[in-house]
Amino acid sequence: MTRRTHRAFLALLLAVSSAGCGSLPGWLARDGADRSREPVVAVRKQAWEQRLGGREAAKPHLKARLGHWPTRLVVDRRELPADDRAFLERLARDTWRGLEAMADLGTGLPIDHLRFPNGSLEPGDVEFGDYTTTTNIGLYLAAIVGAHELGLIGDASAVARLTRVLATLGRLETHRGFYYNFYDVISLERTSDFVSFVDSSWLLAGLIVVRTAFPELAAECAELIRTRDLRFYYDRKRHLMSHGYDVSRRRSSLYHYGALYTEARLGSLLAIGRGEAPAQHWFEMVRVFPPAPERPATSTVREHEGAGRYLVWNDIRYVPSWGGSMFEALMPSLFLDEQRFAPDSLGANDRAHVEGQRRYATEVLGYPVWGMSPCMMPSGRYGEFGAPVLGVRGYPAGMVTPHASALALAVDPDAATRNLRELVRRYDIYGDFGLYDSVDPRTGTVAHAYLSLDQAMTFLALVNHLDNRVVQKLFASDPIVQRALPVIRGERFFD
Repeated sequence: MTRRTHRAFLALLLAVSSAGCGSLPGWLARDGADRSREPVVAVRKQAWEQRLGGREAAKPHLKARLGHWPTRLVVDRRELPADDRAFLERLARDTWRGLEAMADLGTGLPIDHLRFPNGSLEPGDVEFGDYTTTTNIGLYLAAIVGAHELGLIGDASAVARLTRVLATLGRLETHRGFYYNFYDVISLERTSDFVSFVDSSWLLAGLIVVRTAFPELAAECAELIRTRDLRFYYDRKRHLMSHGYDVSRRRSSLYHYGALYTEARLGSLLAIGRGEAPAQHWFEMVRVFPPAPERPATSTVREHEGAGRYLVWNDIRYVPSWGGSMFEALMPSLFLDEQRFAPDSLGANDRAHVEGQRRYATEVLGYPVWGMSPCMMPSGRYGEFGAPVLGVRGYPAGMVTPHASALALAVDPDAATRNLRELVRRYDIYGDFGLYDSVDPRTGTVAHAYLSLDQAMTFLALVNHLDNRVVQKLFASDPIVQRALPVIRGERFFD
């Protein structure tokens, strides 16, 4: 084993599932490694429910705290516009209406999800995910800006919503300035002992967009940004970012983000732009790992002078993500215009992953639609899905989720739009609040659930597509991002 390969293998052992609160793959798991995900009991919230007669009796009260409620499970396809742009504009409006509806009227925070397991919209039958995550909050802040830019809400409404969320952030318990992964939306109690690097990064990204778009909120956002120093996560010995910190056990995670091409890369750039990690950190993250012990040899490793290693599958050259999912590949592009600022590295790889996702689903699996990424299944469980050949570890293939197609609008808008329309044509997947979270193409079964994270990704992707990459432009104009951009401009992944 060469020194270079040995170093890559060590980095692989440090890397974990790139999902923000992801699970450990079996061959890397250690006893107790996931205990940081154990929930913390929200005592005040439980007492509130008990005063109302219990969790089930509290459901109508949960509904009353939301802005509005869907009136039909599925929209009649015939009312959707035939023109592609008009269709995407309608989807953006409906998706925003859902995000707006899922924001708690008291605290302003987005709830995690709504699920209609039996096709019933009656509150007693609905599953309320009345908690939130740091990532949900960050993307919701950016979504408010996006709704304003699209003209869906006016100046006063946008500022009022943003102000409410920022005020609530000031009330939340933190550790060394960082927010915990989970909070109850009503009582604002933290329900996690873990503070996460990647989740903290998405909140910072949202705050950056807000302060750029609304100067009247810039000082408040700047203070929230300033007090969250990403050096807390940086491992100076390994030159990598830790997954996070377990406050109850007073220790950092055993694992690090060792792979470059995951959604965590945006946080690394923010740390570099803020001077909280050196530029060296970017190049310590591995582009291509040696094949994992449990991963089938479906791709060929190639090397070329001056650009390092890449994989080849069916003539597609690519640098793999961890699991081969779309959100790992393209979630950062909601904020960072990788096609413009890193066309020969990240931008080229984004295009490769969209093509690989499409071809794997349609050619290997025989699906009529494509786009696999972590999502909620019809059973109500959350699962990790991807095109296995595109990942180091390789999540299993399975569910197709609309947010994957929406993310692809930044790379191949025609193919992404066709796929969104095909999803709607084939399946009962379009509801009052836009597209539901997933469908199993093998059975046609739809997961009738709206997830704040996935809906926000869909909405922000639509905003960038419909309004000349406006969120990306706001993000790029910030001084933190400007200082980080030189790091990614010169790299080339392929010949």
